[in-house]
Amino acid sequence: MSNYEQTLSIIKPDAVERNLSEEIKNEFKKNGFKIKEEKKVHLEKSEAEKFYLVHQSKPFYNDLCDYLSSGPIIVMVLEKENAVIANRELMGATNPSEARDGTLRKKYGISIDKNSVHGSDSTDNARIEIDFFFKK
Repeated sequence: MSNYEQTLSIIKPDAVERNLSEEIKNEFKKNGFKIKEEKKVHLEKSEAEKFYLVHQSKPFYNDLCDYLSSGPIIVMVLEKENAVIANRELMGATNPSEARDGTLRKKYGISIDKNSVHGSDSTDNARIEIDFFFKK
C-alpha cells in the first residue's frame, strides 16, 4: 500500500512578482510531484485571514494576511508519495537564511516573511487547504 497523497502549495506574491512561477513549478516536477490542479488568484485580505485562521493568535498574523493578499498567487494541488513531508523538505526552513542549499526557500526566498512558497504542514491541513481553494 503506497502512501500517495496530495498537498497544497502556494507560490507567494514575491515569487509571482519576480516571474519565478514556472521555475518553481519545474522544481516540483523535477522532484517527482504531479501538479493536479492549479490556478492564479488574488485573495482579498478577508480571504487570507480565513486561510491563515490557524495562526490568528500569533503576532505575525496580520502581516501574513496583508502579505498573502498583496498580489497574485499561484495555488496548486501537488501529488506524490508522502507529498506533505516531501514538499516540506523541498521548501526548506521558513527562514531562507536557515534553509538547506537546494531548497526552494534557499533559492528563491527573500526573507522569513517573503519566503516564496507555502506548503501544508500535515495531511489534515492539506485537505482543508485544498478545499479552501479548490472546493467543487
